[in-house]
Amino acid sequence: VQLVESGGGLVQAGGSLTLSCAASGRTFSSYAMGWFRQAPGKEREFVARITRSGGRTNYADSVKGRFTISRDNAKSTVFLQMNSLKPEETAVYYCAARAMDHGGSYAYWGQGTQVTVSS
Repeated sequence: VQLVESGGGLVQAGGSLTLSCAASGRTFSSYAMGWFRQAPGKEREFVARITRSGGRTNYADSVKGRFTISRDNAKSTVFLQMNSLKPEETAVYYCAARAMDHGGSYAYWGQGTQVTVSS
């Protein structure tokens, strides 16, 4: 499956952005999806994930209550709505896909989209 993120950009602290990740190549609903991010000089970290049906979601503690992951299987797209953004959340955001809802590695990754939060 091929993944292409979009929606990144420059936003002021406290602002909002919605990232999209469009999938192609295989049946999108066969994959659980996740969002990750990597800030300069830091390791990539988990942000959020959603099951194949969209029925369950999980978030990193740092984004709970501010970020929302969702998916539209008919449009083969996963979204990440980000509110109340903080400067320290400046990073490249990646979407990823895996075959299992729980456990297993993410085998497919997008190229990433830059999110810059200004103070």
